Amino acid sequence: MRTLYHHWLNPGCRVVRLALGEKQLDHDLQLEKAWERRTEFLRLNPAAVLPVLVEADDTVVAGHRTVLEYLEEAYPEHPLLPRRPGDRAEVRRLIDWFDHKFSDEVTRNLVGEKVDKRLAGLGQPTSAAIRAGLANINYHLEYVAFLTERRKWLAGDQLSLADLAAAAHLSAIDYLGDVPWVRHPVAKEWYVRIKSRPSFRPMLKDRIIGIAPAAHYGDLDF
Repeated sequence: MRTLYHHWLNPGCRVVRLALGEKQLDHDLQLEKAWERRTEFLRLNPAAVLPVLVEADDTVVAGHRTVLEYLEEAYPEHPLLPRRPGDRAEVRRLIDWFDHKFSDEVTRNLVGEKVDKRLAGLGQPTSAAIRAGLANINYHLEYVAFLTERRKWLAGDQLSLADLAAAAHLSAIDYLGDVPWVRHPVAKEWYVRIKSRPSFRPMLKDRIIGIAPAAHYGDLDF
C-alpha cells in the first residue's frame, strides 16, 4: 500500500490527495508535522517539505508538483493533463497561478496566519496579513468565474490538475469559513461541482484539533 505523508490544510498535500482520488489509487495517510523535522521524515525528504508519497515498492516521491507529474506518468489511466501541448501549458499556467500568486496573496495570509503559525508555535496572527488575504481572495474568485463562464472547467472542457490545484487552496480556506461564496456565485457553482466529486469527500472529514471547520465545510449543498 502506498502512503502519503501530509498535513490537513497544506494545499500541496490536498491537491495530491485529490489526484490520488481521481486516479482511484488506494493510499494510507500519515499525518506529518514537518516543522518538527523528525529524523525518519528527513530520511524521506531532507528538505522537510510535504507532501511525500512512498510507494509499496519503497519509491519515494517528494514535493507536490513532482508527485503530480509522477502520478501522471506512472498511472496514465484517468489522465489529469490533456494531450495537446498547448492545453497542457494552460493547465500548468493555472497551477502556477494558484501555487504562487494565489498562495502568496491569499493562502499564506489566511491559512498561514490563522493555522500554520498556531500549530508551529510561531506566535500570533498578523491582522494586516489577514485583512489582505480577505481582500485579495475576491479578485481571484472573479478570475475563477471568468474562466468557468468560458470553459466547462478552469483550463478547458475536461477536469484537470488546474481544477485540483485551485480546489486545494480554496478548500483549505473554506475550512476556516473565509471564502465569500455569496458574493461570487459563478465561482461557487464551479466549487460545488468539484466538491461533489468522490475524490473530494475524504477531505471533508478532516478535523484539526482545536480548530473547528466552518459549519458548511462538509455540506455538499451549501
